[in-house]
Amino acid sequence: MTDWTDPETFSVALDRATTREKGSHFEDFAEGETIEHDPGPRLTRHGAEQWTSQTLNHDPAYWRTEAAEERGFDEPPIHPDYLLAATMGPSVEALSEKGGYFLGRDDVRFHQDAVYPGTELRVESTVLATRSSSSRPNYGIVTWETRGLDAQTGDELCTYERTNMIPRREPIETDGGEMDDGGRMTDGGEMADADSNADRDGDPDLPDGLLAPDGEYFEAFDEALETAAERPDAAVAYSHERGRTMDVVTVAELPLATLNTARQHHNAAAMAESPSGEIVAYGDVTRSIALGHARSDEATWHEVGATGERFHDFVTVGDTIYGFTRVLDADGDPGPSHVGEVTFEHVAFDQDQRPVYSGTRTALIERRSEP
Repeated sequence: MTDWTDPETFSVALDRATTREKGSHFEDFAEGETIEHDPGPRLTRHGAEQWTSQTLNHDPAYWRTEAAEERGFDEPPIHPDYLLAATMGPSVEALSEKGGYFLGRDDVRFHQDAVYPGTELRVESTVLATRSSSSRPNYGIVTWETRGLDAQTGDELCTYERTNMIPRREPIETDGGEMDDGGRMTDGGEMADADSNADRDGDPDLPDGLLAPDGEYFEAFDEALETAAERPDAAVAYSHERGRTMDVVTVAELPLATLNTARQHHNAAAMAESPSGEIVAYGDVTRSIALGHARSDEATWHEVGATGERFHDFVTVGDTIYGFTRVLDADGDPGPSHVGEVTFEHVAFDQDQRPVYSGTRTALIERRSEP
């Protein structure tokens, strides 16, 4: 009788066996196609609190009943960062499990004032565009619109557009490409690294004066912008003191808890021969940590949305993520009278001051007092 567990026998069996593949190739996507993903997770208080605690998003309105009620919530709701990650997680198996760089995300929108624990997600994606990579014959580029819906009511909870490089089933000829400083190929502006390496020669084109707001309320951001506008070469920009070192919980456990099956985050053997050489962090974890640092220095009332999100380089276990913020605009008119709308540009960077994420975010910020 064959001993299938004999090492030599089993090695031969593996060589002969067909591997049942997971995920999709670039050729599998057709523009206009809508993909219904397997049932999304049931959003739980434990899941939300695990996400927010590990990413240092400690807004008490998402933890404590009295703080939630002061914010106008019935109970502590699901944090929008967790909602966003839980919406993307179920889409990974069908869209990007085979690998490929997460190039960026745009038009992130949260459509409800609050989403509560117990909500069951339904997730669907529509293929918006497919195109070839100009430098990588083994990859194509796909953009999807993904929608997170309340499975019971059909109400939209969270939507965004995402762009990834996706492995091809059959390589094609390309016009070539140059390697960047990190040993990764740029792609005519398609790779986030190409943007981060631009204009490195010569002096940086930065304002002489970088101003920090004097406080966490809307008025502080508005006043800082007014001060900067009166100076010929100034901007409102500042860094945050906290840092968070990536560990196995943030790199592997958090994405798996959102049903994100991408092997990049948990399969060390599969990643051994990749450019990173090891498992890498889920972009939404890196993003949430950077925003958590920023939110600790602002009186955030409600998240509105985000755009222009880009992921510039790998984050691996042992990297420490810090945050840097630039204030772009402050508008006192939108929303209730006790808040104002502020638009920020956030940059996450590591212990070597290497940018790894950037994006523009809009949030409602509390006022010191109602106007």
